[in-house]
Amino acid sequence: MEFNESTLLLTVVLRCGIRFLQSEKPMNKKNKKNIPTMAKRTAMIIAAATFVLGFLVGAGFEIFKTDSIPGIPSSSNTAVDYVQRAKALENEVINNPRNTQAWIQLGHVYFDTDKYGKAINAYEKALKLNPSNADVLTDLGIMYRRSGQFRKAVEKFDKAITVDPRHQNARLNKGIVLMHDLGERNGAIRAWEELLKINPFAMVGKDQSLDQMLKHYKEGHDKKTSN
Repeated sequence: MEFNESTLLLTVVLRCGIRFLQSEKPMNKKNKKNIPTMAKRTAMIIAAATFVLGFLVGAGFEIFKTDSIPGIPSSSNTAVDYVQRAKALENEVINNPRNTQAWIQLGHVYFDTDKYGKAINAYEKALKLNPSNADVLTDLGIMYRRSGQFRKAVEKFDKAITVDPRHQNARLNKGIVLMHDLGERNGAIRAWEELLKINPFAMVGKDQSLDQMLKHYKEGHDKKTSN
């Protein structure tokens, strides 16, 4: 299954964002003067800011891709390999336009190379062939988020949840977009609370629990650090 942006998804990411993310305002406290209490306050602010940044970056890399296609070169981290893989997949969908997995994998290549428009087109093609793929709906939502179409992103996450009510990444990324892009704090908290009902041990990154992150927002620590 988002749960980055490469900087929710932040998506985004999300996948799901997430790869998905826009970070909170940076806490620059370098020039505070002399007083021990101010130093303590600064330390507390930095700690809170580090928590938020850790969540955003962590969530951004919680991305789950579908299986690769036999006969198509596996993706790697080099630009040349991405280009070769894209060409192979583009040829595949030309010759076999009803190959759902080829469209999905092509979308993944465009996803990983930040070609949002092309990724959206590939995922939409795949969904025409299989509208009930919650993973692809979530990935599509992340791409809409990265392209600045936040309402469409939430719409796709909601569709993924309708298809699979236990889709954790869709719920995580929905909350990220609501909180960080649309400023809908209560909606974001509700999305994350619903996720915790499904998985009380859900994580947002390697070292952050969703429960801990949700408590952070419910107690308004993000508001305190942004003032």
